[in-house]
Amino acid sequence: MEKFAHPIGAWYSPAATEFTVWAPLLQKVELQLPDGLHPMTKDDQGYWKISISVSPGTQYRFRLDGEVICPDPASFSQPEGVHGSSAVLDRHFAWTDGDWKGIPLSNKIIYELHTGTFSSTHDFEGIERRLDYLAGLGINTIELMPLGQFPGDRNWGYDGVYPFAVQHSYGGAKAFQQLVDAAHARGIAVIVDVVYNHLGPEGNYLEAFAPYFTDVYKTPWGKSLNFDGPWSDGVRNYFLQNARMWLEDYHVDALRVDAVHAIRDFSAIHFIQQLKELALEIERRCNCKKELIAEIDLNDPRYINPVSKGGYGLDGQWIDEFHHSLRALMTGETNAYYEDFGQIAQLEKAFRSTYVYDGVYSPHRKRTFGARADGNSYDQFVVFAQNHDQVGNRAIGDRLTNHLNFEQLKLAAATVLLSPYVPMLFMGEEYGERNPFPFFGNFGDTELIEAVRKGRAAEFKAFHSDIEIPDPMASETFESAVLSWKVGEEPGSTLLAFYRQLIQFRQTRPALQGRTRDTMIVHPPTGDTLPFERKIINDHLFIWLHFGSRPVSLDNITGRYLGKVFDTADTQWKGPGTGPQYDISPGQPILIAPHSAVVFEKK
Repeated sequence: MEKFAHPIGAWYSPAATEFTVWAPLLQKVELQLPDGLHPMTKDDQGYWKISISVSPGTQYRFRLDGEVICPDPASFSQPEGVHGSSAVLDRHFAWTDGDWKGIPLSNKIIYELHTGTFSSTHDFEGIERRLDYLAGLGINTIELMPLGQFPGDRNWGYDGVYPFAVQHSYGGAKAFQQLVDAAHARGIAVIVDVVYNHLGPEGNYLEAFAPYFTDVYKTPWGKSLNFDGPWSDGVRNYFLQNARMWLEDYHVDALRVDAVHAIRDFSAIHFIQQLKELALEIERRCNCKKELIAEIDLNDPRYINPVSKGGYGLDGQWIDEFHHSLRALMTGETNAYYEDFGQIAQLEKAFRSTYVYDGVYSPHRKRTFGARADGNSYDQFVVFAQNHDQVGNRAIGDRLTNHLNFEQLKLAAATVLLSPYVPMLFMGEEYGERNPFPFFGNFGDTELIEAVRKGRAAEFKAFHSDIEIPDPMASETFESAVLSWKVGEEPGSTLLAFYRQLIQFRQTRPALQGRTRDTMIVHPPTGDTLPFERKIINDHLFIWLHFGSRPVSLDNITGRYLGKVFDTADTQWKGPGTGPQYDISPGQPILIAPHSAVVFEKK
């Protein structure tokens, strides 16, 4: 198969719209329009095509072998939902971002959000109205949870079945294009979360067209996609064309690729490597940075190592272990997979080595796990104190604000933002949002609804056997997750100012710009305190993260005269004001307040 060779879907032009669908095993495919059926022509790779003049908005389906009638698997618009007809879409947009060149991952401050719960309007317009707020906070990148059409009007997005159709209830393609253009005008990059490891169960008609799935592999979420078996070229093309749509047609800056470990592919060239080759081709063509970030449940740097070193070349990956180390240490939770964490030593290793389990024994997994990441720079890893998974995959979707006091919330933020890794915030954490983010959906299949309810209950037995789990299908569960936007109330307004100052400090202080392994020195913990240094050229910072509930007095063993430049316990941030004095001499004690982070510069 030629690389990236086959556009699919309905490509509108005023002269004629070209309809293309992949169905290599079928004997007859017809395009069904309001005026009747139109026979299509099959090429030697199984792509059926027809060009015909229609207007934007024209609804259509395909009739397969004279029997089954289905929507377009590569539909760009599903105005009547996952079971309705597809609609021809004119994707022309008057872009104004011609000078936009993107933002490299190393400089990104990412803000993850869910379109449906970010605002009371539950759509892209609600996000656009908050872009100035986000820019003022210091956010330069927004990451949107999956946007492909899913059943109903509320869902996390991971049950999507039309990856090319922008969710209609969010505003559809035009509103999304407007959002991206508006974000770029404010210096904000856009990441879209894409799901290439499975498709949702309801409204999934792919099997009627072609061998999209395989029984050779299994996933926890449904049938495994066929990336390496017979007829897999068409499957790979389907998802490559989807990535091209987001990165090129919709001007998206990066894709966060969901659960890449569940993309099973033993081809000589892995699909993920081919995906990166496509991104690089688009980057060269558009003269704009295009990046790929993996979510991966394996401590395996192969996905982010260059091809020359046997890797797949992705730009970065999420690091759950940083979160697990921080959360378990601060909350004391050690149930389920948190049993591998809970001591400050694990957070120290997350700073020092990135992977906590890097070829060592994991008690939770009952086996040795992971590989070393010493050869990878810090800016290849995205870290967080909260995200949609780590909040939403809890029984009731409770946030850290339900478990930590105000001083601890500031400490958690400082731990993420003072690290050399790429920081990501989860919507609302910057002002201490208390509304939960539980799992929710809106399926129409009654058997599926019951299966989801039972599955969620079974999943949380290991975590919370005594908590009543919200009904994931109830509209009240979804409404409970909508942000309150209580940014003007205390202590939220102080926390918001704290985040703004900390982000600005990260973005402007030279010592915090270092991303190579030689720009940070992590020292062994002293009790509940983790000390480390950040340095670049002549700028040198000494940082102490103190997780204890009592103040601690530590000797200044740096041999330097130090000047305090940031203290989370400062009264400016409604702290107790009992932190260290501003000037410290060599050997002089440093008094650190409970649950606080303090930063000194070399004087």
